[in-house]
Amino acid sequence: MEGMDAPNKPDWDPDSALRDRLAETLAAEAAFSGWSQTALRAAAEQIGALADAERLFPGGPVDVLAHLSGRADRRTVEAMETAGVAALKIRERIKVAVRLRIENTVGGKESVRRGLALLALPFNGPLALKLLYRTVDATWYAAGDTSTDFNFYTKRATLAGVFSSTLLYWLNDRSEGNEATWAFLDRRIDDVMRFEKWKADVSSWRGSRRFSTRR
Repeated sequence: MEGMDAPNKPDWDPDSALRDRLAETLAAEAAFSGWSQTALRAAAEQIGALADAERLFPGGPVDVLAHLSGRADRRTVEAMETAGVAALKIRERIKVAVRLRIENTVGGKESVRRGLALLALPFNGPLALKLLYRTVDATWYAAGDTSTDFNFYTKRATLAGVFSSTLLYWLNDRSEGNEATWAFLDRRIDDVMRFEKWKADVSSWRGSRRFSTRR
């Protein structure tokens, strides 16, 4: 992934360790109490950071969700780089990246479910879309995508659907090791690859038709 800058790379943060600890504590608390100011205060009290909570996350629980989402994106990129996936086919790289991104969530499924419910509220819609875009952008970066043309946007739009549907499937998956989710992810990626092949075939057919009419 040479020549590309890692997405969402934060500036050095002297409060990084405390910010992460508070975010993780709230994520665990949110599974029972939801993503609320009350839960944030309870999490801050647990770790002795009540006086710092508002400074660390001035926007409240949605700030915590944004922080954890960005951190999970960065950890996914780092894990992909460490794993050395360049030799894999693109479909396999995407599969690994989506799986890692889901596994990098914290707090458990109920916490994630409640977090998604908070982001689904109308006034949080812009943030939800921003976080989804950053996630799929980081995923494509981790997979080694270097496109700068219209494909840059179509790839991210397509992956947004794959990631979102896989995450929702995972929330309700009770299979051992979430194997049903990874099988679902396989099928979704297969569907996308078939669609991309169809688009390429149609484009090729149109090109050949234009060439034949000129002759």
